[in-house]
Amino acid sequence: MKILIVDDEPLVRRSLQKAFLAKGHQVLLAEEGVAGYQMWQKERPDAVLLDVLMPGLTGPQIVEKIDPKLKSRTKVIVMSAFAGEFNQQIKESKNFDLYLAKPFDDILQIVKIVEELLQG
Repeated sequence: MKILIVDDEPLVRRSLQKAFLAKGHQVLLAEEGVAGYQMWQKERPDAVLLDVLMPGLTGPQIVEKIDPKLKSRTKVIVMSAFAGEFNQQIKESKNFDLYLAKPFDDILQIVKIVEELLQG
C-alpha cells in the first residue's frame, strides 16, 4: 500500500516511515502542508497521515482543498500533539477516518491500526 506522511516533525516522519517500510509499504514524505497537498494529488496514496498543525497548510486545510474523488479513495488519518477545543472539533469531524494523538506509545501499533483501516 502507498502511505503518505505529512508532518513538520522530522522524528515523526522518520519513525513512521521506518515502521511502514518494515511492513512492506511504499512511503511518501512531506514536511509541510503545501508539499503534502501536491503529493496527495500527484501520487494518489491509499492512506494519508496528516499532522493537524504545520506550516503552509494545516491537515484540515489540506483535506478541505483536496478533490472529493481523491479523498473518497484515500483513508485520512489526522495526528496531533495538542489538546483543547480545536482538537476536539477535529476528532468529531466527518472529514477524517481516524484521529491519532501524539506522541505515539507504540509506533508498530499505529501501523497495525492503519493497515486494519485500509482492509476494513
